[in-house]
Amino acid sequence: MIRVLVLYPRIIGKKFDLEYYKNHHIPLVKRRLNPMRVEIDIGIPSRDQSSPYIAVSHLLFESRQQLAANYGSAAQELNEDKLKFTDIEIITQISEVTEI
Repeated sequence: MIRVLVLYPRIIGKKFDLEYYKNHHIPLVKRRLNPMRVEIDIGIPSRDQSSPYIAVSHLLFESRQQLAANYGSAAQELNEDKLKFTDIEIITQISEVTEI
């Protein structure tokens, strides 16, 4: 299995519309990429510090081939939609999921 992490760092002066992200962008991601599972971590402060990330999304795919097959045709639409909710430069990591 493959997990794609999409991280949105908390940066002063940058915008992030969480409601749009949850209600519009993530449903678009689900339709276009067809992941097996999607989870969103929403950063919460601890003590007097903000979380380092506003949000981190976890998308689970059966294989890298499944991800690649769907992403090619969806990339432009997903990137254009991103501009509607954030101006943050995202960090993405693709990982192999290993159970121990």
